[in-house]
Amino acid sequence: MNRVLVFFLLILALLGGGRLSAGEAAPRAADEATEKRLAAIASELRCLVCQNESLAGSNAELAGDLRREIRALIKDGKSDSEIMAFMVERYGDFVRYRPPLKATTLLLWFGPALLCAIGLAALLRYLRRRSRAIEDRPLSAEEQRRVEALLGTTDSSEGKS
Repeated sequence: MNRVLVFFLLILALLGGGRLSAGEAAPRAADEATEKRLAAIASELRCLVCQNESLAGSNAELAGDLRREIRALIKDGKSDSEIMAFMVERYGDFVRYRPPLKATTLLLWFGPALLCAIGLAALLRYLRRRSRAIEDRPLSAEEQRRVEALLGTTDSSEGKS
């Protein structure tokens, strides 16, 4: 029975193996130098779909298109800085993982620190208001009797145990 099952699975794998194979491989350049340049440039660029992955590591369809575009620009003889300028011109400074420090990118550079400072200031303000709102007043006579009764009960139950 086991041999029949193995034989059946082998035949099935041989006949249907073409449909079960992996997807098409990503196109690669003819030379390794182009691929190295592509990897270096793509690692400096942000995937516009994923936004938290580099263009080199993204599997998004747009990322594949942009890698093909970069590969074509490399084949056309463009320098790395010309390719980077092309991408920034087309998609803005956000496409770069490390955008240049200029007036239009100040929020990208200092926005997180500014938000953190605003949050810390709001927390300190809240804590100060809360501490001022707490009144330090003595217990009333009734509250004092209740406390003594509770403590007296606790003390007597501890002595019995």
